[in-house]
This record gives sequence, structure tokens and C-alpha cells, in this order.
Amino acid sequence: MRVIMTTKVDLASMNIKDKLIQHFGFKETEGIFDGNPIFRRGEDVILTTNGEMIYYDNLDRSIEEQLGEKPELIVFASRHSSQTKMPALTTHVTGNWGKAMYGGKDESLAIAHPVAMKLALLKLNELNDLGWTVCYEATHHGPSELQVPGLFVEIGSSEEEWVNDRAGEILAETITYVLNNLERAEKKFKLAFGIGGGHYAPKQTKMALESDLAFGHILPKYAQPVSREVLMRGIERNYGKIEAIYVDWKGSLGDARGIAKELARELGLEFIKD
Repeated sequence: MRVIMTTKVDLASMNIKDKLIQHFGFKETEGIFDGNPIFRRGEDVILTTNGEMIYYDNLDRSIEEQLGEKPELIVFASRHSSQTKMPALTTHVTGNWGKAMYGGKDESLAIAHPVAMKLALLKLNELNDLGWTVCYEATHHGPSELQVPGLFVEIGSSEEEWVNDRAGEILAETITYVLNNLERAEKKFKLAFGIGGGHYAPKQTKMALESDLAFGHILPKYAQPVSREVLMRGIERNYGKIEAIYVDWKGSLGDARGIAKELARELGLEFIKD
């Protein structure tokens, strides 16, 4: 079972959910999750909760308790907010490099699914006829306490974009595409851990769109420095084995560069310096 997670308190989430039901064959069932109807299409289900998803640690456990089945993957359909209100279509994994400010636990990372995020990024870019920014975001916010892989796919960054019908359609089609193509794509890409740059990871985004690299966790410059143990967590907390460490050299602090280079040598990973 793969889960598309939505919430009633998020306009973008409800927009995406509506488009999934309208256009992609999800039908209401008799099942209930957190008091809300469950929609299903084959092995994929849409679940809806009543609060902010970033605070829903142990969601996988709650799903298993309520549905009697453990999810394989959780795709969070969500809004993205920013002070600049930049129109954007984004994807990222969750977790906290340091202190948890918006859900999750300190220095705790969820399990990334680099292939799912790569497919999402490629499809968002292909479908983007709005002229909006398409990008990865660096790992940030909760939930961090998940023992199954997950990713956020988001509409940003203000109410005007959250309720945009075309944006909802693009996100719904992207999520469906990811779920339909995940298995056959799992060995197509080189899995990478990204270090450096700003929140919207411009170099990692460009590399993923133009090469075979598929990024899991991305550690931005503003979250550096971090300990060796936390960097190792970024390498380990992935669905699939990381094969390369990619460093935005000018966009990283010296400590992060040095530890990354050491870890690449010790673990036998490709070290990519850009």
C-alpha cells in the first residue's frame, strides 16, 4: 500500500486531493482514517488528517494501527510557504539537521526516497506550463520519526498559488506518475547525498534535471556545521544505497566539505565537487 497523505487544514493539500479524485480514478471506500473517508485506486490510498502534517510523527505506525497494513511509501501533498511568496512546485524529504523548529525531533532525519523525488522533480518540470520555479528543497521540518520512506510534493508559496487549479492538476498528475513508475525506475539513477547551497538547492536541482543523479537528503549551508554523525545519518537514512556525495563547494562551510570528503573515501562513494 502506498499512501498519499493530505490534510483538511491545508488549501493546497485539498486542491491536490480534489484533482486526484476528479481525474485519476480514486474512489471513496467505507474505510475511515482520523475520522475522514479513505479513497483508493488499486494499492494506492488517499488519507486525510485534521492537523498539520509536519507534526505527525509516527504516522506510519498510526496508519498501520488504523488500517491494519503498513505503508510502503508516504507522499505528502502539501503547501509550501515563504516570505517572498515565490510561485513554486517543489519536492523534498523531511527531517532536522539541528534543532527541530517545525515538527519532528532534533538531529533526526526521515527516510528519503531519492528515486521518487527524482521522478517528481522531472515530472513537475515537464508539466510546468505556469512558468513557476521547479526545485528540490533542502531537508527541513517534520515529521522526522517515520520508519517508511516519504516525500513532500508542494505548491508554493501563497494562498493564490495553493488554490490554483492548474497547480493542483500538475501535482496530482505528478504524484500519480511517481506511483505508476516507481518500480521500473528504481535502478535507473545514481543515488546521491547533497551538501551545500541555499534552501531551494539550485545546483542539486540542476544536476538532477540534467544527469542521472537522484538526491535524497540535502544539507544546505544555513544548517551547517553539523557533526560527522549527523552527516552519516544523511547518507544512511535513504531507501536504497547512496552511491555519491555531491558538494556545492562554494555553498558549503569548510568543516562540511572536509567531513564529506573523508566519508566518501571511507565508504567508497563517488565524491562530486561542483
